[in-house]
Amino acid sequence: MLTSQDLFTYGSLMCEDIMAEVAEARLRCTPAILAGYRRFLVKDEQYPGLVAEAAGMVAGRVYHDITPEGWLRLDRFEGEMYDRRPVSVCYKNGSHALVHCYIFRPEFSHRLTATEWDYAAFLKGGKALFQQQYCGYKSLIVD
Repeated sequence: MLTSQDLFTYGSLMCEDIMAEVAEARLRCTPAILAGYRRFLVKDEQYPGLVAEAAGMVAGRVYHDITPEGWLRLDRFEGEMYDRRPVSVCYKNGSHALVHCYIFRPEFSHRLTATEWDYAAFLKGGKALFQQQYCGYKSLIVD
């Protein structure tokens, strides 16, 4: 069982403002690399799905010290297409850590495009559209 309370993010949650709204907390974050995966745009969406690919490498952010309520909100936000699993990330200083990550579930692979998701393009045009379409995440209810 993974005891880390850290999460590797590789899509919309890389934006600290979006993460703060979803997790309901401002969290410390650190840039990291995840080897053995690639991220692809989900059809008709602004966000990616992460899938295993031996030669792949994804840059993202690790958010630290997520609260139990934060995990509940994140699990609801990610929904049925993603599984939270442990992955090993590498930080700039060369250290490695085992953290959580939301991986795209294979049974939904038909929803992925062949287009690699690009963070810079997301910031340029996709983020505003994402925030318009997904304003409901601000009111996620934790039971």
